[in-house]
Amino acid sequence: MARLREEATGCYSWSNGPGDRYAAHSHTYEKVLYCVEGSIAFNLEAEGGKRIELKAGDRMVLPRGTIHSAVVGPTGCTCIEGKR
Repeated sequence: MARLREEATGCYSWSNGPGDRYAAHSHTYEKVLYCVEGSIAFNLEAEGGKRIELKAGDRMVLPRGTIHSAVVGPTGCTCIEGKR
């Protein structure tokens, strides 16, 4: 969390269970996200459904306005995120 706070504001942690899904949506800010436990896969709708899988220790920066959906991996996930 300390590392994330160096590059983003409004930082918080969240967790989801195995197979949980997020429908396609976007944000009005650039999102910085670290996966700290488990895994989660993001689908970038505007990029032909490009899939980005994050595992513990991975980081992703999602540009403002990027339409994306997500599916949590088989063991669930815990992530921390902030905006900039």
